[in-house]
Amino acid sequence: MNKSIRRLIVSALACLLLSGAAGTTASAEPYEVYNYDQWGDAVPSQAGYIPERSVSGRDLGTTAFTEPSDIFLAPDGLFYIADSGNDRIVVCDAELTEKVRIIDTLTMPDGTKTSLSVPQGVFVTEDTLYIADSENSRVLVCGTDGKVIRELTKPESAAYDQNKTFMPKRVIADKAGNVYVVLGNITTGAAMFDPDGNFTGFYGANRVQPTAEIISDHFSGLFISDEKRARRTRNIPSGITSFDIDGDFIFTCSSSSTQTTDTVKKLNAAGKNIFADKEVTFGDYTPMYDTSQNRVLSSAITDIDIAEDGCINCLDQTSGRIFQYDEECGLLFITGGIAKQLGGFTQPAAIESCGEKLYVLDRTKNTVTVFTETEFGKTVHKASSLHNAGLYEEALGPWNDVLRMDGNYYAAYVGVASALLRQEDYRGAMKYAKKADAGRIYNKAFEGWRRQWLRENGGMLILGIAAVIAAAVFLTRQIRKRRRKGESTDDGSQTG
Repeated sequence: MNKSIRRLIVSALACLLLSGAAGTTASAEPYEVYNYDQWGDAVPSQAGYIPERSVSGRDLGTTAFTEPSDIFLAPDGLFYIADSGNDRIVVCDAELTEKVRIIDTLTMPDGTKTSLSVPQGVFVTEDTLYIADSENSRVLVCGTDGKVIRELTKPESAAYDQNKTFMPKRVIADKAGNVYVVLGNITTGAAMFDPDGNFTGFYGANRVQPTAEIISDHFSGLFISDEKRARRTRNIPSGITSFDIDGDFIFTCSSSSTQTTDTVKKLNAAGKNIFADKEVTFGDYTPMYDTSQNRVLSSAITDIDIAEDGCINCLDQTSGRIFQYDEECGLLFITGGIAKQLGGFTQPAAIESCGEKLYVLDRTKNTVTVFTETEFGKTVHKASSLHNAGLYEEALGPWNDVLRMDGNYYAAYVGVASALLRQEDYRGAMKYAKKADAGRIYNKAFEGWRRQWLRENGGMLILGIAAVIAAAVFLTRQIRKRRRKGESTDDGSQTG
């Protein structure tokens, strides 16, 4: 049976089992809680996060949100929500209980007033507010006093296709003040502007996925005329959908459900993807069968958030799920889903995190859903953090706690095997490495066990070998003596 088909069937069966599996969820979530085992099959799992509450515009003391697009937690602890359909930015307190102010009109450098029109992205530093003002085809760079410092508009550059409108969707800025803008109709990367507002080019473009059709087109193109080649359809990569910045790195995501190349990238200052050599699938490993919708879903990552501890939160707009990974791209939890109840989404648009909580904005429900970490989630995060810091022995206790709560949690077997290997408990390491199908750890443990056995039994082994050799020599001599004796007897008989 085709492997992908087998996985799809297993995934569907796992989803059916999840709803009735005892002890697999911390509460009655409106979605199926699962993870992936060492063979890439979906298995029931404990919840790392559970929904706490849902927040609407009215809950904050203002009018209802209309198709909100982005949420950002500023350094001062305030939340900024891009309420696109209402042409405003709603600023809320750290607890998401009340609005602090509404930003819908700003003062331009010449003193005139300007209004927002469908703002879709917001980013805040200690002293600067950046707004992707989509329908006005601009990015506003503002001070905390609400006055516009500069306006970034369509670049008058040969590097920018002048037939394309300037349609900003997301915006971030680095420590140096360089501004990066995701444009809705551009697939060549994020537009870059220096601190003075000058366009400097594009950053972080995705690659074209090398499918069989593209490879075939490339080779056939070598044998056609220039005229025919010019008329052929160009293969265009998927564009960047959203991004986040963490220290010196920019993390990007793409919401293409058909392209698996560059779904999530970690880019350095030179635009090099640090994740390029990692064998990791972001989102569901294969298209998943959703029992609540009775359809097959392919992941499309629409937003990305980097938590304080380095965890990577990916928001899948197709399935409504949050896929959380550790800083080494190891899958930790899968949370959420498409559902009307609390904890489910209709059209998830953006994700943010703070401490033990996740915040997900839904542009159709017009709400922010707050998730809180479970005890299981805290234990996994503790174990994973220690493990990734190389503190394998310190992580052993937490990993064992994880396995007591969820025997399906694949990463815990790897963690325990690594800790036991460090403690030179090679038999134990081999046992857990085998359960995790972790060949590299198993081989190291086996080699360690072999060396240990030789140290402990080397003397006896040498004595045993010596005894065998001595016995062999003795037997050989005895056989030779008997042969010589037999030959002498035969000679005497012949002489007589």
